[in-house]
Amino acid sequence: MNRISKIFGIKYPIIQGGMVWCSGWRLASSVSNHGGLGLIGSGSMYPDVLRQHIQKCKKATDKPFGVNIPLLYPNVDDHLKIIIEEKVSIVFTSAGNPEKYTSFLQENGITVAHVIANKKFALKCLKAGVDVIVAEGFEAGGHNGIEEITTMCLIPIIRDIVDIPLIAAGGISSGKSMLAAMILGADGVQIGSRFAASNESSAHENFKQEIINANEGDTELTLKELTPVRMMKNKFYDTIQEAYANNATKEQLAILLGKGRAKRGMFEGDLINGELEIGQISAHINNIKPVSEIMSKLVQEYNFALSNINDYKI
Repeated sequence: MNRISKIFGIKYPIIQGGMVWCSGWRLASSVSNHGGLGLIGSGSMYPDVLRQHIQKCKKATDKPFGVNIPLLYPNVDDHLKIIIEEKVSIVFTSAGNPEKYTSFLQENGITVAHVIANKKFALKCLKAGVDVIVAEGFEAGGHNGIEEITTMCLIPIIRDIVDIPLIAAGGISSGKSMLAAMILGADGVQIGSRFAASNESSAHENFKQEIINANEGDTELTLKELTPVRMMKNKFYDTIQEAYANNATKEQLAILLGKGRAKRGMFEGDLINGELEIGQISAHINNIKPVSEIMSKLVQEYNFALSNINDYKI
């Protein structure tokens, strides 16, 4: 049995990324109900809102699901308390040091996966004793690695130094790219952008339409002085570039970003002044589909590509 499927108790080694403003209980429960692992994205939630999403997810599915916690966000301790009280059994941590909370979570019976973007943090994951590593290439949307290592380069690098279950993330939206990641050494995949453009995603319809209208080159990794984030190029992005041209300081960039910018774009649908976090693979997404169809197509494409692997013999 596949190691990722086994450790999480799921049918397919497909994890839905815990994206801010996109990954509520509807998306997470639907992915879980269709054989994957759904994740609630807690980074955009106040503690009481997170509790509501967990409780609603429990009612909507009897399958395993988890919560993603970006460690750079406020309310982390409050979120962890709620996760333990609500008996969530799977947590994905990201954007921070895995040593801070891993043992605490495991002592409370929680399986821990941590998202990394380089070898340095993969080794920190081993030291911390995480159960699963998610290696995310810089193609991915949202917060990302400053080194700009692509998924195709990152997965074999990390596989060479770790033996524990490894999930590939960044630039994966089809069964073919899933198989490619597995051949490179991953045990499973984490998919974000494809699920952001699903019926069950909590993203605003304006943002979903912007995803399916995207072309190659429409996103860029920026704001490395604060925390690197991949976003769509819109008026807000242009304002950031103007600030760089005027030699803005880190403090000035932080003021420009302000608070609520991602909510404004992804959840409220302001395509002009909002922050629109999405991956490069958005250029390959051209429709909004229900999770049931997305999951079915991923599995069919994967199995078809696998069955035809002999076509590529040289």
